[in-house]
Amino acid sequence: MQIFRKKLTPVDIERGLVLPPDSNLELLPPFQGTMELSTIVESAEGTPLAEPVTIHCSTRSGRPAFTTGWYEIARYAGLTGGDIVYFYQEFSEGAQYRMRVRSAG
Repeated sequence: MQIFRKKLTPVDIERGLVLPPDSNLELLPPFQGTMELSTIVESAEGTPLAEPVTIHCSTRSGRPAFTTGWYEIARYAGLTGGDIVYFYQEFSEGAQYRMRVRSAG
């Protein structure tokens, strides 16, 4: 099930991905402070990273944001402003979540 879809801004890539207000947070485990999400990442071409990435999720200004792990994904996928990220709850291959990225170009 989809948790969120977001068109990225340069700030999302440089400072961390703040989850959009309409995110389905009920699909994330309840947390206070921080949590780690084991995530399979697929590039725009559909190629997954060899190993799941652990994304560190914390709150920033009262909203959940991806930081550690997210920066690795952004570099791997060569993300830029305008690209789109889809984040799903999906139990497979040793991870509970899947992220797909689509290039704007």
